[in-house]
Amino acid sequence: MPPDNLLLTTRQQHLDGTLTPVSLASSTQEKRACIVRWADLAESSGDIAEKDADDISTVGSATYDPTADAATALDTSPLQDGRARQAPKPKTTTLGSPIHDASLLKKRSAMADPRKKARPPTEYPPLTNAAGREAAARERERIRAYRAGGIRFAPWNIPYRRRLQTLAVLTHCLSIAATVSCFFFLCANPLLWPFLIPYLLHMLLSKSATDGRLRARSERFRRLPIWNFFGDYFPARLHKTHDLPPTRKYIFGYHPHGIISHGAFAAFATEALGFSEKFPGITNSLLTLDSNFRIPIYRDYILALGIQSVSKESITAILTQGGANGEGMGRAVTIVVGGARESLEAQPGTMHLVLAQRKGFVKMAMRTGADLVPVLAFGENDLYDQVSPKRHPLLHRLQMWVLRTLKFTLPFLHGRGIFNYDVGLMPYRKPMNVVVGRPIQVRMASEERMEAAEVERLHAEYVGELERMWEKYRDVFAPGREEEMQIIK
Repeated sequence: MPPDNLLLTTRQQHLDGTLTPVSLASSTQEKRACIVRWADLAESSGDIAEKDADDISTVGSATYDPTADAATALDTSPLQDGRARQAPKPKTTTLGSPIHDASLLKKRSAMADPRKKARPPTEYPPLTNAAGREAAARERERIRAYRAGGIRFAPWNIPYRRRLQTLAVLTHCLSIAATVSCFFFLCANPLLWPFLIPYLLHMLLSKSATDGRLRARSERFRRLPIWNFFGDYFPARLHKTHDLPPTRKYIFGYHPHGIISHGAFAAFATEALGFSEKFPGITNSLLTLDSNFRIPIYRDYILALGIQSVSKESITAILTQGGANGEGMGRAVTIVVGGARESLEAQPGTMHLVLAQRKGFVKMAMRTGADLVPVLAFGENDLYDQVSPKRHPLLHRLQMWVLRTLKFTLPFLHGRGIFNYDVGLMPYRKPMNVVVGRPIQVRMASEERMEAAEVERLHAEYVGELERMWEKYRDVFAPGREEEMQIIK
């Protein structure tokens, strides 16, 4: 048998896990030469024997490469149990017979060629709703709760961990009121004025929220156990559908806003949902209004979490400096695109996105060369009950007037209490599933060369990805809802 045939036969037997019949070689030199050539070819093509799969519950991800060629795409979509999809196992042949499968050889050559890379799959991978199952068990507890005067009270024998979860959410919800009260308490002591006056001057003149250096960001603070309790309160889960290489920069668009955007805070301002583990090499900064950085002590609290200003200056600085190469690669920002206007549309069981006329984030992506990543949070609108604008039109007009005049909203809401399930300002324990979608490649363009047609195209593609995510996962994370997702002005 010729050495080439022996090479192919030996490799096939190894992939099947059987022994190699080295006696077919005519000499010891041919044996060694065939083994060396087989090892080199196996290493270059990437063909390895399958290992036993680990029992993991996380969902895998597909490879995202903006420079890939669609003609040479390979199926790199993840399996449902989280294992990466391996290359197809070649067909076995009888011992000593040559392989005549041209398609198999062509696929091997494509794997061996480093210039041919994989593109993301056209479909999103399946996900599981573990948070929904946990919330359903809690709902059964609420049904059996003690009732008095029409209010359901929490029993005293609730696990200690659940009490810590409630304390973590209560602490964050009262963070502004607590920090402002603490500041005025310090001002009541004249002995502290020599320290408070320089602090106020620093707060007014500081550029920490807009210079993009992230100097006040503390990874240790973002990983405190209190944030794990915060995420488990609802519970909230972060789902990854595609890989994000750290050689690119990104703008995450979070939808919907909800009342307070608890899902965005848990997923992108803390490590409660494991963002750095799911997207290694990406430094993400949640953006908020610049007025929040004028509140004493509270500004230091959100700066330590890596939160930055949502101004154009801040976004440009974050995405054009720092990172692995000093030009923003590996940096990302998260923008709650709907803003305060969308919070007035946050009704339970609905998905109304104020997005039809919101194109500023697309222009920022083109100006900085950042890819757009749609993020859809199932359950964000279910955390509070809010007065319906259809039933109270006059009240809705007042809210819109406040929004236009003062640039913030006054949502009339109610939730649950600390020790009861029906009355209070705490968010309901409803499951939240934050799904990070497929990144959309954006080419960098200056303000002068930015074409309106390209902005419209990227905006339409972005909206299309959100609709695909909704259709793919609505039956998983929002079962039984008849109302469709609506894109409004």
